Amino acid sequence: MRFDLLAALCGVMIAIQSRVNGELSHRLNNGLETACISFGSGLVVLIFIALANKKVRAGFGKISLAARTRAIPRWRLGAGVLGGLFIAIASSIVPLIGVAIYSVASIAGQTAVSLVVDRMGITGGGKAPITARRLGAAIVTVIAVLISVWDRIDAKNLSLFAVLLAVIAGAGVGVQRALNGQINEFSHQSFATSLLNFINGTAILFLMLFVGIFIGRAHLTPLPAGPWWLYTGGTIGVIYIAFTSTIVQHVGVLTFTLFSVGGQLVGSLILDALVPTQGAHVTSYLITGIVMTYLGVIVSGLNQFRFSRK
Repeated sequence: MRFDLLAALCGVMIAIQSRVNGELSHRLNNGLETACISFGSGLVVLIFIALANKKVRAGFGKISLAARTRAIPRWRLGAGVLGGLFIAIASSIVPLIGVAIYSVASIAGQTAVSLVVDRMGITGGGKAPITARRLGAAIVTVIAVLISVWDRIDAKNLSLFAVLLAVIAGAGVGVQRALNGQINEFSHQSFATSLLNFINGTAILFLMLFVGIFIGRAHLTPLPAGPWWLYTGGTIGVIYIAFTSTIVQHVGVLTFTLFSVGGQLVGSLILDALVPTQGAHVTSYLITGIVMTYLGVIVSGLNQFRFSRK
């Protein structure tokens, strides 16, 4: 199976999902509600899949058994919380900085944390050392973030705090991928792993929304009638998480990031060029930052990629 092509497709899906949720958030002016809709709709899709497929139900049962017997630490089953927070952050800040800058910043976070989780070996695919090449490449991706926003640092429409949040969100995704890879070792069914993710993610997001409403920091907004694609973020997330939980077991988090970066960066650049958000600006700085980001991830994953192809 061509796991490299599937990883690249996952990257494209990340870019599309960020743009879809960003547009819904812009129309609602409510990033947290958007995240609840995205995760909630994905959970509904997965429940129907589980009801129709006994293998998915069996896989979910294996996860429950692993948790009861302490074969897997229970805290690691909370990977979906990180996914929920990622969607909440993306939905809120993509309208401010655009899909491309968000992608570059989140990839910097993913690459940096991938060094750690691969070194710890928590994906189930073995440990990978932190070499000078991989550490240097991670630094390059951070520098690429600065280059991407260099011409807009003083601009009123760019929030550097939003860029920092994107980096943090990307780091969370790197950890989530590793945890999902480990969970999938027990479920042997990617949709069962996804179901657990969406249960946890939906729960934490709705809890945050209800608490926000209770303390007067959040509100509910009537949903727009359309277009229909505004509500596809959850379905895209279901497919993405199902793919990643399987792929990272075979290639590791960093190698997965290597190929998904290509799809995510190219996809995000095309989206910002064709259907830009209000805060999106395709500039030479941004393109340079994208190229540097991809080169950095290629260099950092070169040795592991060679190993995974043997």
